[in-house]
Amino acid sequence: MASTKPATSAQPRTKKRLTQNPARKLAYAAVEAALDKKAHDLLVMDLRGVSGVADYFLICTGDSDLQIKAIADSVLDRIKDEYSERPWHVEGYEHLQWVLLDYVDLVVHIFSPERRAFYGLERLWGDATTEHVPDDGSASDVKLLRAEDGGI
Repeated sequence: MASTKPATSAQPRTKKRLTQNPARKLAYAAVEAALDKKAHDLLVMDLRGVSGVADYFLICTGDSDLQIKAIADSVLDRIKDEYSERPWHVEGYEHLQWVLLDYVDLVVHIFSPERRAFYGLERLWGDATTEHVPDDGSASDVKLLRAEDGGI
């Protein structure tokens, strides 16, 4: 019987997604899911051409353990329901200070305010094109996630 545990560092380094959904669409769904749970300070980073780590990062903040968990659960559920995707790797559910959801081409980082300030991923990946998402906005406000024809 196959294990349902999230991937661990002991797994092979080869990361592969099960579907061909564009990372941009997964990121769009992740932004909407995070906003649904009142995440704030959302930042979308386009890492294409800057790094081979992923195509996009979504970085956001939750104000409590409960909110961080709710944001992570919302992202997991939305992407699973809309795109039949499950993350390749999940970290941080034990302490809920920095939850990482790795979808290979999209990595979602959900931070407590203190952890976000301490790790400063925005500074670490400073060469990437970034776009802030208004707390009262939507994923459709994010130009980085629009298709060339203007749709998602």
